[in-house]
Amino acid sequence: MKFLIGKKIGMTQIFNEEGVVTPVTVIEAEPNVVIQKKTTETDGYNAVQVATGSAKEKNVNKPMKGHYDKAGVEYKKHAAEFRTDEVEAYNIGQEIKVDLFENGAFIDVTGTSKGKGTQGVIKRHNFSRGRETHGSKFHRMPGGMGAASYPGKVWKNHRMAGKMGNEQVTVQNLEIVRIDADKNLILVKGAIPGPKKGIVTIKETVKAHK
Repeated sequence: MKFLIGKKIGMTQIFNEEGVVTPVTVIEAEPNVVIQKKTTETDGYNAVQVATGSAKEKNVNKPMKGHYDKAGVEYKKHAAEFRTDEVEAYNIGQEIKVDLFENGAFIDVTGTSKGKGTQGVIKRHNFSRGRETHGSKFHRMPGGMGAASYPGKVWKNHRMAGKMGNEQVTVQNLEIVRIDADKNLILVKGAIPGPKKGIVTIKETVKAHK
């Protein structure tokens, strides 16, 4: 299992030799450092923790300071844990860079989507709007929600207006179009969740399908 913590830079487009344009998202992934290894014997499952981004000591809380000091690495801004059965392939303090991946590989990207605030059912759930004819009083409302006298209630998880966005989203099976190891950049075909400068996690797709 290959994995990294990265930062979304934004979207652009690139052209191949035939002049075909491909929309890509640029992800900057500074070298990640392994800070902990977990095994079934000690923790009940296999995983590797990595961290990236230099941080000042005053900006790191006490528990994480002890975590970094135990690993013998500098203080970092972001840390993440990845489940993997290849724990023995990693060593504490080891650096992981973008060249771990290769062009044409497929990855899953997880990030926090943009927050949209409170939205109605049309924007949030893609409901159809009501008529715009004269006399109509039904335009952007959700419509009927009940179920007659029985059960006489609105079922839980019914699609209604409410908070939209600002939640963890994973986009699977994205193709790596290009890797720039000198600038720590990964160019991924298509869009990924989150705003510019948003932190994302990247991991190898288990089963890739073109």
